[in-house]
Amino acid sequence: MTEHRTAAEVVKGLDLSGRICLVTGVSSGLGVETARVLAGAGATVVGAARDVAKARAALAGADVALGELELDSLASVRRFARWFDASYPKLNVLVNNAGVMACPLGRTQDGFERQFGTNHLGHFLLTGLLVPKLLAGAPARVVSVSSRGHLLAGPSFDDPNYERSPYDAWEAYGRSKSSNVLFAVELDRRLRARGVRANAIHPGGIMTELGRHLTPEMIAAMRERFRARGAVAFKDVPHGAATQVWAAVSPELDGVGGEYLEDVSRSHPAAGPEDNTGFARHATDPDAARRLWDLSEKLVGERFAF
Repeated sequence: MTEHRTAAEVVKGLDLSGRICLVTGVSSGLGVETARVLAGAGATVVGAARDVAKARAALAGADVALGELELDSLASVRRFARWFDASYPKLNVLVNNAGVMACPLGRTQDGFERQFGTNHLGHFLLTGLLVPKLLAGAPARVVSVSSRGHLLAGPSFDDPNYERSPYDAWEAYGRSKSSNVLFAVELDRRLRARGVRANAIHPGGIMTELGRHLTPEMIAAMRERFRARGAVAFKDVPHGAATQVWAAVSPELDGVGGEYLEDVSRSHPAAGPEDNTGFARHATDPDAARRLWDLSEKLVGERFAF
C-alpha cells in the first residue's frame, strides 16, 4: 500500500530549524528513516539505540547525534534521560519508535516480560523522565509507535509479565501495542493543557528487523489471526515512516492528541471483526489508560507528579 505520502513528502516545505527531536530505535528501519527525514528538514535530531555503532553506520551522512539506550533496562533508561537532560535545553518531539515483536518468552533486565517491558515500560519511564524537557519545548509532541497488532489483545492488569499464565508471543505483542495506545491517551490527558500532545500510530505492515524472531510458522499464524480482517498490505520503509513523521511535525495535527493515526490520517474505531483498519476500543478506554498508568508507575518504581 503506497498511495499515501512518504516521510520525505510529509516534511516537504517544512522548516524544522530550532526543533529538537528524539527518536528511539535508530539502528534500522523506521527509526533510521524518521531520524534522517527530520534532520533533513532542519531539526536537531537525537537518536537513541542499543547498538550505537550500528546506528552510526545506518545513519551515515545524516546529521543525527546518538546516545546509548537499552529499553529493556530501567537503569539504562535513567542514564540516557540524565544524559539528555544535561545535553539539551528542551525537547519538542519524542518519537517512541523502538520495539520488539513476537519474540520467545524472555525477561528484561528488571524481570518484566520482554515485549511489555521493552515496548511499553521502557518508553513509559523514558517519557516520564523527559516531561520537564517536553514542557520546556511546548508546544511539543509525543508519538507512540503502536501497531495493528494491538487488535490481538488488551493489556493484562492481573498478570502483565506472564508469571502465572501460559505465554503466547502474539498475545504478548498485542498487549504491549495496546499499552502503547493507552499510554498516549493518558499522557495526552495529563499534559495537553500545558501544550504537550500525544498520539499513537500504526505505521503499517513493513518488513524490517522488527520481525527477526518470526519463524515461517509464526508468520502463518499471524496471517491466520488477521485473515478475517482482510489481507494485510505491506509498505516500504519510506511509506511506513510517514505516519510517525506526520504525527511528529505536521501542522495538520496542531492541537490534536489522544488519537490513533494510520496511513497519514486520523483513524476510527474498528467496525467489527472483519475491519482491517481502525483501532480497538479497548486501546482507547480512558479508564484502562489510567489503570495502566498506575500499574506502570508501580512497576518502574517512579511516581510522576504531572
